[in-house]
Amino acid sequence: MAQAVLEEKDGVLCVWFNGWAFEGFEDAKTVVLETIIDELRRARPQSQKVKDAAKKLLKRVDWLKVAKKAGGLAFTVATGIPTFSQIGDLIGAAKTALGKSAGELTREDIEGFADETTGLFKDAEEDSIPMHIHAFRKEFIDLLDAADIKQLVVMVDDLDRCLPSTAIGTLEAIRLFLFVERTAFVIGADEMMIEYAVRDHFPDLPPSAGPVSYARNYLEKLIQVPFRIPSLGGAETRTYITLLMVEAEFGSSHAGFGKLLEAAREDMRRPWLSEGITAKAMIAAMGDPAPPAADQALVVAGQLTAMLAEGTKGNPRQIKRFLNSMLLRKEIGDARGFGGDISVPALAKLMLAERFKSDFFEEIARDASGSSDGSSARIKVLEEFVAEPASVTPPEAAKPGALLKMKPGKPVPPEDIEDWIKIDWIKTWASLSPPLANADLRPYIFVTRDKRMLLGGTGATTQLGQLTDDLMAGALKAKAAAQSAQGMTASFAEELFDSVRIRILEEDAFSKQPEGVRGLLELVKARPELEGRLVGFIKELPIEKVGVWPPAAFGNAFTDAAARLDYQEVLKGWLEQSDNKKLQRAADLSSKIGEK
Repeated sequence: MAQAVLEEKDGVLCVWFNGWAFEGFEDAKTVVLETIIDELRRARPQSQKVKDAAKKLLKRVDWLKVAKKAGGLAFTVATGIPTFSQIGDLIGAAKTALGKSAGELTREDIEGFADETTGLFKDAEEDSIPMHIHAFRKEFIDLLDAADIKQLVVMVDDLDRCLPSTAIGTLEAIRLFLFVERTAFVIGADEMMIEYAVRDHFPDLPPSAGPVSYARNYLEKLIQVPFRIPSLGGAETRTYITLLMVEAEFGSSHAGFGKLLEAAREDMRRPWLSEGITAKAMIAAMGDPAPPAADQALVVAGQLTAMLAEGTKGNPRQIKRFLNSMLLRKEIGDARGFGGDISVPALAKLMLAERFKSDFFEEIARDASGSSDGSSARIKVLEEFVAEPASVTPPEAAKPGALLKMKPGKPVPPEDIEDWIKIDWIKTWASLSPPLANADLRPYIFVTRDKRMLLGGTGATTQLGQLTDDLMAGALKAKAAAQSAQGMTASFAEELFDSVRIRILEEDAFSKQPEGVRGLLELVKARPELEGRLVGFIKELPIEKVGVWPPAAFGNAFTDAAARLDYQEVLKGWLEQSDNKKLQRAADLSSKIGEK
């Protein structure tokens, strides 16, 4: 934004420098100098005066670059024997100064250039470097005059992403320009990261100089006008989330999004009066009625604002990362064929728990993986508890006419959520819409598998890992492993089922029947209470990727009436879909055999 404003002014040139892009270069300081000079030359490509001034200045930079090695060109003065690195620097400098390629340089060129450069340093010895710095500043002003530039502004971005040596090298280059008139630098960086770079580069500095550290002193002497971007407030966060989601759905070039953006900018002129983008503003921008995705953006923004604003401390980058991750996970569900089972508001609510209370989220995941329908009984109890209206109890004795003091009360919480309700954040989370009491959470847990939880933890115990491997193997091992599971607890059997299920889905190969499917069928035969989970697994199979095997494999797997009915609905879906004709024909054949 600063660059856009400055470039409108006559005689102002803005140069963009990304320190991170030059990470790994041997001398960040000279890279900065060369970049600025090259940008000035490109800004006035037709001017011979600019070309000549730039060439002269680049020669000065090359001399400084060579001087950096072994105390300048002392190798020539003292011993006459340069190192290989110094030879490379010398050749590079000669190329620039003489305007020739490496192949065109002769021995006489290099020796003549070395003699000239050596003489420059030999004449003044200790004073040569300061001389060249002063000369550099003067010649730089001459270059600005030649380019007819009233003000040069260098935008330095991503400095806090650089290694300490690169960051300090860039700052040292900037220091050369501190007394150069008509030149300013705008540095975008995290202060703490730059202070760390200073401490790392100058490890022998004492920890502090009075009330502030030496690292802070270094920055304060270099940075004359600090500006710290303020955190987003509640209304700003709500607006930001809404705009990001609408843009992700409709694109930045969409006319409705453009109108919404302008309305948001106008509203944010006085953010202390704003409530964020309203339904009325959404309709005005996107049409009446607003598209469902736009309405959903308002719902999700309302749901996330308070917790994201608090949890991220109003950091826009962290908010955007959260939303990017959420939308990516929804896309994963769509790509795997179970996107219809994922509601964005429910996904957002679960991701809040994952992001800010990971232990709580993992408990939810374990509950979901241990449930036949993927729900969490404890979440249901928690949501009912926080929704219970507070009771009021008058004091035992109240004088006539006196105001009754009302004492809020709550029923005693159930033991299995006692730890949860001690945390205000969790109670606030539970009160958010939508309720998750009866939701099948397994699709949501599946798309968050960057965390290795019970649902995806195939190596939780040695026994679990061994049985999982056996169920993924041939028929004999699978049958033996399933029989071993008969004596296990119900929760272990459920965990074992999910361990095999995740392994199958992770391999993502469904044209032929995966080996683990036989293991799941054997396990369900040994533990019929897992039939509901088997139906859930079948629903997760990506229709566009599977071969003809599912109807034959699962047709006779169910003895429970409810599970059999659910499977019939899946079979009906295969019949009605048109994305996979082979599966459709196999389902039709299976249905006819079943009728007979």
